Amino acid sequence: MSDKLIIFDTTLRDGEQSPGASMTREEKLRIARQLERLRVDVIEAGFAASSNGDFEAVKSIADHIRESTVCSLARANDRDIARAAEALKSAERARIHTFIATSELHMEKKLRMTREQVLEQARLSVRFARNLCGDVEFSPEDGYRSDPDFLCRVLEAVIEEGATTLNIPDTVGYAIPELYGNFIKMLRERVPNSDKVIWSVHCHNDLGMAVANSLAGVKIGGARQIECTINGLGERAGNCALEEVVMAVRTRRDHFGLEVGIDTTQIVPASRMVSQTTGFVVQPNKAVVGANAFAHASGIHQDGVLKARDTYEIMRAEDVGWSANKIVLGKLSGRNAFKQRLADLGIELESEGEINAAFARFKDLADRKSEIFDEDIIALVGDESVTPEHEAYRLLSLEQQSATGERPRATVAFVADGIEHKAQSEGNGPVDASLKAIESLVKSGAEMLLYSVNAITSGSTESQGEVTVRLQHGGRVVNGVGSDPDIVVASAKAYLAALNKLHSKQERVAAQG
Repeated sequence: MSDKLIIFDTTLRDGEQSPGASMTREEKLRIARQLERLRVDVIEAGFAASSNGDFEAVKSIADHIRESTVCSLARANDRDIARAAEALKSAERARIHTFIATSELHMEKKLRMTREQVLEQARLSVRFARNLCGDVEFSPEDGYRSDPDFLCRVLEAVIEEGATTLNIPDTVGYAIPELYGNFIKMLRERVPNSDKVIWSVHCHNDLGMAVANSLAGVKIGGARQIECTINGLGERAGNCALEEVVMAVRTRRDHFGLEVGIDTTQIVPASRMVSQTTGFVVQPNKAVVGANAFAHASGIHQDGVLKARDTYEIMRAEDVGWSANKIVLGKLSGRNAFKQRLADLGIELESEGEINAAFARFKDLADRKSEIFDEDIIALVGDESVTPEHEAYRLLSLEQQSATGERPRATVAFVADGIEHKAQSEGNGPVDASLKAIESLVKSGAEMLLYSVNAITSGSTESQGEVTVRLQHGGRVVNGVGSDPDIVVASAKAYLAALNKLHSKQERVAAQG
């Protein structure tokens, strides 16, 4: 077996299935560029057949990414596979990832297909994909809960048809590390020609063991690819966290004996970008990328670290990119410095007009906030990722009054479908009053599922507030993210951003792997 562990990132596909985490083409491309800087081996860019928007996102990523393999998911049918191949046409290295469920529960209740029908569909889909792309991955959805005898038949068949990677998903997060590792080992021992493919693991975190299961699949089972997401983003309880498996394998090389090609100094920048783009805040005590991951409050711990870092730290903060958290720009910085910093952060704006507009927003922010951090720049660009011609709602101005003993009032001016409006409302606080003022005119009828405020940078009351608003309407769930030094303004921006997503009515087809 190879001593190289392949890192397959599915933030842009499986991670995007988190409620409200749907991303625009521009946001997906920006994250893909950062994943390339991270030196991810395979980027699953999306599910090309699910919508025209996802097709365009996969195509755009295939057009621009050159160092990583670009992959599209496809159900086991000719239409999906052909659509994936078309989207990947310009990729330097392309992969089609096709799947079909193999557990009795899924075959009977979801697919309404017999075992023989599923076997034949798997065989034909891989054959078709192999004629369009030299790199084909096959996943038996809910593979861990499948009958081993039937699963072995399916896997043997797809190897014969030319599959190059076999991925065994724990789709519902049911596995236990030792059992899952032995399950992968059993399959590799029983399936003919198993040495001709790369074995992969894809674990969900419903019982909090996605990382442990994935590592067991590697150590015990002999898998050489891990499918994971930045920050463990994903539907329900999430996926295996890239930052955790990478640093586990790197830190405990003595145990795993494997090499990863990841540039670990790009882990924290990737974490920040995904968090600020999707609105899913990273918990402070999250391993590797949490704000407290390298903090020491105990006096004994502080004393030990000062004397010798490795008394309480098994990793260096700078090795995962924390050293990048430094002030880089201020109000005296020029356009070239700003443009260079965008390039350093992996942010590429498509035209000089966009760069000029972003620089104008930067100067406006610098007038109100003396110290500009990398996180501020990422938020500044992300906050304006929807261009005016594509947004239904846009904030113009906001005034609010609040005083002890008086009911807060807000006046909000905003554009709705090209027409300027001004609305007033009272509320329980300035944020409540502002959002009620917007809703009094928009009348979206959306239910707010989440409102959260997070400081983009720490250590100063000057920090921008980053607000996430999650709305639900007509069965759709969307996240809106807004940032501003004034959290009331950030709240209005976030609410309008969420309304823009609801207004877009982009259709998506959910898929699990």
